[in-house]
Amino acid sequence: MNQSASPSSGRLKNKVILVTGSTTGIGEAMVRLFVREGAQVMIHGRRKDAAEKLATEIGARASFTIGALESLETPARLVAETVAQFGKIDGLVNNAAAITHGSIEDTDRDTFDRTLAINLRAPFFLIQAALPHFRKQGKGRVLNIGSINGYCGERILLAYSISKGGMMTLTRNLADALGGVGIQINQLNVGWTLTPNEYELKLKDGLPKDWPSKLSKSVAPSGRIHSPEEIALAAIYFLSDEAALINGSILDVEQFPVIGRNPTKEV
Repeated sequence: MNQSASPSSGRLKNKVILVTGSTTGIGEAMVRLFVREGAQVMIHGRRKDAAEKLATEIGARASFTIGALESLETPARLVAETVAQFGKIDGLVNNAAAITHGSIEDTDRDTFDRTLAINLRAPFFLIQAALPHFRKQGKGRVLNIGSINGYCGERILLAYSISKGGMMTLTRNLADALGGVGIQINQLNVGWTLTPNEYELKLKDGLPKDWPSKLSKSVAPSGRIHSPEEIALAAIYFLSDEAALINGSILDVEQFPVIGRNPTKEV
């Protein structure tokens, strides 16, 4: 469905938003919903064919840029291309992430460095690159997409969990430092979400093809896990004018309390 005819109206009317890692999964759901809410979006991915296909499908309110976030020059270029294409940047969503498996025993240096470069260093420098544009406008929104793994995480997701824990500190520190100049930085700590990549990853981990319908109540009390669209709906609020005074907030988008829960005592 070509969305170029979408009216410039809605909760994100006339906002220009760059979303990293947005050719699939949560990122794709966000750019589609953002456009429906009146935004113009810069799609980012690693594969030109996927990014171009999505931008073409969405229509005139979308463009795309390609780049590996572990490369030091990519963050500044993505922001510059967004401003060159649309004339400004109102919002930045740091969504892209490398989900790497490994414990303390088997995480090698290259895996650790790449995970931190994509998941934490790139968001830092993307915000840094967007900052002059936000200051010039007197306002700007950053939404970091974290994970509930940032509180502790699974044993085999060590480097990933470290990166998401660091992202929470990044969010709170910059919200405190920049809130006085109209720049708001918030974060969604996302729980288990049924993206295409997550589905395939769990197949590789040995789960059956119908694993999404056979989840334990201890991990999915509702009987299912989140859809990408549900995460995107939460993101809209933080990028909209409805959240004009919300800053430094970290929202756990999960279906149970992350802190203090003890599922082993459930009957």
